[in-house]
Amino acid sequence: MTTFKELGISESIMKALEKMGFEEATPIQEQTIPLGMDGKDVIGQAQTGTGKTAAFGIPMLEKIDPKVRKIQGLIVAPTRELAIQVSEEMHKLGKFKSIRTLPVYGGQHMERQIRALKDGPHIVVATPGRLLDHLRRRTIRIDNVHTAVLDEADEMLNMGFIDDIRDILKAIPEDRQTLLFSATMPKEIRNIAATLMKQPEEVKVKSKEMTVSNIDQFFVEVHEKQKFDTLTNLLDVHVPELAIIFGRTKKRVDELTDGLQARGFKAEGIHGDLTQGKRTSVLNKFKNSRIEILVATDVAARGLDISGVTHVYNFDIPQDPESYVHRIGRTGRAGRMGEAISFITPREIGHLHLIEKVTKSKMKRLNAPSYDEAKRGQQQITVSRLQSAIGSKELRDYRETAAELLDEHDSITIVSAALKLLTKERRQAPVTLSSVQPVSVKRGNNKGGGGKGNFRGGDKGRNRFAGKGKPVGRNRKFQNKRGK
Repeated sequence: MTTFKELGISESIMKALEKMGFEEATPIQEQTIPLGMDGKDVIGQAQTGTGKTAAFGIPMLEKIDPKVRKIQGLIVAPTRELAIQVSEEMHKLGKFKSIRTLPVYGGQHMERQIRALKDGPHIVVATPGRLLDHLRRRTIRIDNVHTAVLDEADEMLNMGFIDDIRDILKAIPEDRQTLLFSATMPKEIRNIAATLMKQPEEVKVKSKEMTVSNIDQFFVEVHEKQKFDTLTNLLDVHVPELAIIFGRTKKRVDELTDGLQARGFKAEGIHGDLTQGKRTSVLNKFKNSRIEILVATDVAARGLDISGVTHVYNFDIPQDPESYVHRIGRTGRAGRMGEAISFITPREIGHLHLIEKVTKSKMKRLNAPSYDEAKRGQQQITVSRLQSAIGSKELRDYRETAAELLDEHDSITIVSAALKLLTKERRQAPVTLSSVQPVSVKRGNNKGGGGKGNFRGGDKGRNRFAGKGKPVGRNRKFQNKRGK
């Protein structure tokens, strides 16, 4: 896999990516961004959750002139929910370039949208019905659009928007760049590509299925601020022989490593900023069990082949399912069982379900252990050591002293003192980590019946009304040829 830095992305967008906690491009991003930045039309076939927004968003943002307060980028999405989420992500990516992004969808007051459009956004993310309403009313100008994106085109086809999509593309200047993304490629979508795109390059990413069967997969639902304490408690309960902990950024790896060392764990970190010599030194220590925990970014973990890893902890859930498969495959090797534990914040539950769906595997919920349970875990290690010593029967030299102790104290007090002396007491050093933004899954494909929970923003083709009581038919043209 490739880092974003290797893709030649500008400094302002790199700064945004780093703030969002992303260093390594997903397969769809790795293939699409160079084509998009070369100005080529692209047909991308990929599922939701593979990083499509950055794949089409970064090339679009690179071309936008922030000084020109006109719509230069147009993204069409099937649902209100998806339009809002894509708009939010584009806003984050374009933050340091001062790019203004506006979501436009049915269900919002038309007059408020018109005022926002007059305010000069650089990018509009719109649902098809409401976009055509604005085109018909001449309240949106798209003659400066140089990049158009159709996101989840097959979903728009399923919702009856295919003619609307054709109308929208015909209204945008012909010299535009067009990027079309779809999970499937039915003939109607192929037809749009053939008639309204210029020699498009095809990018196809098929998510890998889980192939490793001897890994027990768990998730812990935990708030960001409680993650580190939960991690150290789990490590004390699990007592892994060798563990890899994945963090999303270099800074995250450094902070995790420092925190674990402060709490008395034998941990070292590796990431892309380390020299080859330092990286080799850390890996040798890990392979020879001189350290018990390796903290790593995805980039640094490339090509790692270390046997004996008993546990993998996803401290930060990866942004795409393929990285998840790649990470947990570090354990459960050579016929041994392994455990993979992923930390999920409440806002990332949807992303967890997406990973389960794509990898065709189920994660079991694991309750976060308390500090007392962690202490008990450490005591159990001492108990095992004591039982092992009893089993060896090489205790003759200690019996006389033991008898003297029993004359002065009861047996429970003596065993308790032995447990206290032999048990590794965890230092409760305060540790604060910089927070990272949660990974959220786009909810554009949610299916459902009626009711408020399934409201799609008035854009589903039938029974749509666009302000002032004027009906908007399913296949009407934005020029309003159907009359009044």
